[in-house]
Amino acid sequence: MAKYFDVHPVDPQPRAIGQAVEILRSRGLIAYPTDSCFALGCSLDNPEGKERILRIRQLDDRHHFTLVCADFAQLGQFVHLDNSVFRAIKAVTPGPYTFILPATKEVPRRLLHPKKKTVGVRIPEHPVVRELLRALGEPILSSTLLMPDDEEPMTEGWEIKEQLDHVVDAVIDSGECGLEPTTVVDFSDGYPVVTRVGAGDPTPFE
Repeated sequence: MAKYFDVHPVDPQPRAIGQAVEILRSRGLIAYPTDSCFALGCSLDNPEGKERILRIRQLDDRHHFTLVCADFAQLGQFVHLDNSVFRAIKAVTPGPYTFILPATKEVPRRLLHPKKKTVGVRIPEHPVVRELLRALGEPILSSTLLMPDDEEPMTEGWEIKEQLDHVVDAVIDSGECGLEPTTVVDFSDGYPVVTRVGAGDPTPFE
């Protein structure tokens, strides 16, 4: 059975955040709110967590996972950024965007796109995620909580707990957090290509 944490959306309780972080450090899988919609997340050193996400969402190995980062200092450890790309990303973060960028050697090979050697990164603007990342001290490997037969992500924490009770280790609920996934901008070739329009305004990258 998954643990259920009902946390305040603006000032999340440190005890609940601490318990969720311990689950992540113990190679658990959590469902948690972001500034776009709910997501599934695990620690970077958790190969089984990645496989569990793929099974839950019925995705193949070509799926682009996202490293959810606390800030640019953290993000810069895992992806290569030149000055122009840095400025373009900094102008819209934190916010509901995912950026596909060439990965550094800090990213485990199993998390890379098999051909492009890229990875998705984002810096969210949601108090609960920001507290999770602060307490964890490293990025969360993440994917939108969109079930195989659904057109929209799940939005209710209690419903996620009910449906995924047997396949995740914890559900963090801070109320509804939106239906739209992030806007995805691919910088693989050094210039922006909007590959998915979502919660973030795509105009700066078009």
